[in-house]
Amino acid sequence: MHTVAVLALDGVVGFDLATPVEVFSRARLPGGRAAYQVRVCSAGGDVDAGAFTLRAPWGLEALAQADTIIVPGVADPLAPVPDEILDALRSAAGQGTRIASICVGAFILAATGLLDGLRATTHWLGTTELARRYPEVRVDPDVLYVDNGQLLTSAGAAAGLDLCLHLVRRDHGSAVAADAARLSVMPLERDGGQAQFIVHEPPAPDGATLEPLLRWMEENAGRELTLDGIAARARLSTRTLNRRFREQTGTTPLQWLHRARIRRAQYLLETTAHSVDRIAAQVGFGSPTAFRDRFKRLIGTSPHAYRRAFQGPEARRTPTGPQEAVGAPPVPPPSSSDQGRTPLTS
Repeated sequence: MHTVAVLALDGVVGFDLATPVEVFSRARLPGGRAAYQVRVCSAGGDVDAGAFTLRAPWGLEALAQADTIIVPGVADPLAPVPDEILDALRSAAGQGTRIASICVGAFILAATGLLDGLRATTHWLGTTELARRYPEVRVDPDVLYVDNGQLLTSAGAAAGLDLCLHLVRRDHGSAVAADAARLSVMPLERDGGQAQFIVHEPPAPDGATLEPLLRWMEENAGRELTLDGIAARARLSTRTLNRRFREQTGTTPLQWLHRARIRRAQYLLETTAHSVDRIAAQVGFGSPTAFRDRFKRLIGTSPHAYRRAFQGPEARRTPTGPQEAVGAPPVPPPSSSDQGRTPLTS
């Protein structure tokens, strides 16, 4: 029988620990036989899980005996990981054991060096820090999980369910995975990725030279902004502006503006009943088609599907007259200095 070892470290997130235990323990093969043997293991003694304390019945030797190891997240993902844990994970990987992390468990897996050169993800709140601490890891903030074959990582919280169901499907096929999904009251495949849950960019570091400009761009994203106009606002040449954007945000002014406009569109889709075409115009896209394409590319789903998933009942009753949504920042008219220049709308 396929053995799954779930690693419980001090500070383990209860949800991340329980998800693989429940999914794999309840998975059944045709005829009703258990699909997996699940072992919760630790370095020994009681494990502090915050709201409760647990004693794992298995020690670290279970990692060497497992076919699959699951590494749940911990409350402080930046805390040092004991060497014996890192060594045990490296040793298991060297034997060909499949290892998957849930949520910020990716920090533990990255600390082993096993993710170097590979694509990985984690909870969207931690993607920037994961990329900063482990620059050799190619962090993808937009997906629910990443499957590199032997090594897998998932985004936060419920994405752990997506990852576990994916592993069941890999091991035993779609029929067994579909039954496991029904027991979890989860779709076997969700529409879109983690990107649809990210509404706000992490704030710029205090004192960052672009911070005032980023705020201005956020407030004026609905206007026809140009690279020349943004550079003039920052009192920089376009070349210097591009360089500083790369240094401080990891992207270009155009890409950052697109994300700001899409974040604004997410807010309007959630809180108003405005048509998708109207929202496209409100947030600064020249055409609804360009807006839909960009939204799909960044969020991983369509504007209509996003609205169905996240719009509350009050928003459905919001009048669709000419007024802006309550709390929406005003959209000022374009300034004369921006006329005749190439707009950042492509």
